[in-house]
Amino acid sequence: MDVQLYAFMLPVLVALWHLTHAQAGLLATVTLVSSAAGGWIAGMLADRLGRVRLLKITILGLAISTCFCGLADDYVSFLAARAFQGLCFGSEWTVGAVLVAEAAPPEFRGRMVGAAQSAWPVGWGLAAASATLIPALLPPDWGWRAPFMIGLPPTLLVFFYRTRMSETEAFLQLTRARPAWNGIFAAPVLPSTLKGCLLTTGMHGGYWAIATWWPAMLKAERGFSTATASLYFGALVAGSFLGYAFGAWLGDRKGRRETLASFALGATLLLLACTLYPVSDQALLLLSFPLGFFALGMFSVIGAVLAELYPTALRGSGLGFCYNFGRGMAGVTPLLIGSSILGLGLRHAIGLYATAAYALVVVAAFLLPETRGRELRSAPADS
Repeated sequence: MDVQLYAFMLPVLVALWHLTHAQAGLLATVTLVSSAAGGWIAGMLADRLGRVRLLKITILGLAISTCFCGLADDYVSFLAARAFQGLCFGSEWTVGAVLVAEAAPPEFRGRMVGAAQSAWPVGWGLAAASATLIPALLPPDWGWRAPFMIGLPPTLLVFFYRTRMSETEAFLQLTRARPAWNGIFAAPVLPSTLKGCLLTTGMHGGYWAIATWWPAMLKAERGFSTATASLYFGALVAGSFLGYAFGAWLGDRKGRRETLASFALGATLLLLACTLYPVSDQALLLLSFPLGFFALGMFSVIGAVLAELYPTALRGSGLGFCYNFGRGMAGVTPLLIGSSILGLGLRHAIGLYATAAYALVVVAAFLLPETRGRELRSAPADS
């Protein structure tokens, strides 16, 4: 919810601060790039200090940094707040994904990690609802600020709940010796790191192209009101929730590689249909649901895949680097789209960059080893 608020507030901020499309894209890019650093750093610390210890503080940092976004007075201060938010955002996801993956039995790991990941569209939907309802109830100056602040009270409840969590057995069985910070770049782990980075770059590139610019496209090129745009985005979010559930199940039943490739191909075909052809408003609404299903459903597999590529001593560092390297590289996508609008149009720019990103997912799916069912405490680095 915290991170997705920006996409819904983007039209307001563009008008309020007279932002160019490139400046608006940079506000999305800086969060994704800084999240790459935050995720890797948190992953390395989780391999040394423990998963739960890091998890207890990262969600607080994310909520506080989001509040700073709502308190920003100009473009520069908002940019700084978004950079801080990215550091906390990358940290929290990394540590949480490692914790769930290690706690899950191999035969259910995909579904358990996918279940945790499926909370993303719930937060996405809350962001859409907050950005629609709260500005209508408050004066204009506070209408765009308040949605960035409402996540702090429930965050405190989650923080205190997390004090009751215990460390994973896999981590407790590690010896005191810890690998070097650059262990994920040493043989024989390096191939896993390169393949994981390719996979996440494609997944994030496609997703953030849609997540950042789709609401703006619905308003700018379709002429939708905020309420109508929320309906269309709601169909996308609803499809993504179902996609998470089905993708997690399919990953455990058919394998990680087959699931990733099929979802990437499905997202590509639907994106081309929505952006390459002048579909009617009714057709776009119908296509939004399966687009969310395929574009987001593949994320239900990624946590399990990256966790299964690395031994326990490098799992946090490896998962954190690969996932957030991809998110950082994908941070260029919103900026490229913003810079290409005049030449291509917003709809075509989204389609071009998102489909190119999903092609990387298909390539990575064929290069990666099949890791379904691996026992994490004794899993090899690669095969």
